[in-house]
This record gives sequence, C-alpha cells and structure tokens, in this order.
Amino acid sequence: MQAKEIKTGTVVVYNDSPVIIEQLSVQTPSARGAATLYKFRGRNLVSRQKVDITLKGGESLPDADFERRGVSIMYADATHMHLMDLENYSQYDISLEDIEEQAKYMTESLEGILALIYNDECVGVQVPPAVEMEITYCEPGVKGNSATGRTKPATLETGLIIQVPEYLKQGEKIKVDTRTNEFLSRA
Repeated sequence: MQAKEIKTGTVVVYNDSPVIIEQLSVQTPSARGAATLYKFRGRNLVSRQKVDITLKGGESLPDADFERRGVSIMYADATHMHLMDLENYSQYDISLEDIEEQAKYMTESLEGILALIYNDECVGVQVPPAVEMEITYCEPGVKGNSATGRTKPATLETGLIIQVPEYLKQGEKIKVDTRTNEFLSRA
C-alpha cells in the first residue's frame, strides 16, 4: 500500500509486526524536486508500543493479514474481557491492560464493537466513534443555568468522568465522542 493511500485506522506491516495507524500528517516541501513526506503515528498491535513511521510519497508498506470482526461482550473478569464473534460465535479473550483506553466506553449493551484479529488471535478492539452512556452521578443543576456554556464533571456508567453542560441531571443518557473523550449531545 503506497504512503498516499494509507489512512487512519489502516493496518500495515512495519518491522514484521502489525501496526494500526492512529494519526497522520503530510509535509509538502516548498523546494522543487523535494519529496512529499508522510508521517504516521501508529500502535503496534502485538507489543502495544507507539510507532512513528516516515515515508516518501512513492514508498509503500505491505498490508497486514488482518481482519475486523463484529463482536459482543460476553463478560469481564478481573484480568480479561471475553468477547463473542457475531458471525461464527467463536470466542476471544483479551487482557484488560491491552484495551484499557477502549474499556472506558464498553458496556454490555454496546453495539458496533470490532475485534482486531491478527493470525487468528484477538490483538485489540475498536469501539464506535460515538457511544451512548448513562450519567450515574453529577451535581444537580441550578435552575436557570441552561443558557450558559459552563460545564461540570459527570461520572458515567463505566466510571469514566467527563465534562458535561450544567443542565444535565443524573440518570440522563448522553452521547460521548470516543476519540476526544468529550460530550456530544443528549441521546
């Protein structure tokens, strides 16, 4: 796959390991004859290390033997989360340490979870860009605060704490952006 075709979320092979691309930037030189540089920041799916990759426009990286499979959460224990494939009902387990960032958004009713499968082994999960969650605790809103842009901290059903507008109350469902950890809207 050529450097100009690689997008965020693409999985490529770099140093004999699968790397999922999380950020990219393009540097176009001002001098004639200079090559456009593509800078990628990714995460090694096996070791969980961050990886920085710089390629010229004509260079390429091979695609990984990799697939995304729709899964649902079966249950979680003290060390692992157990997932079930929605198509063939096979089961995967993945360490909670490996999915620490995504687990903040994962509830048993969440749909759209994708397991990242490399060589028939689950090496990560991908959550939807926006999820619905219930506010389990927040300070009560003061009447008349709906017109201001002030925010307050709110604890969600998974224990995640985010800033929400002051008019929201405990028990309401909201949408949260999983990429930026921000309040989007009421659900």
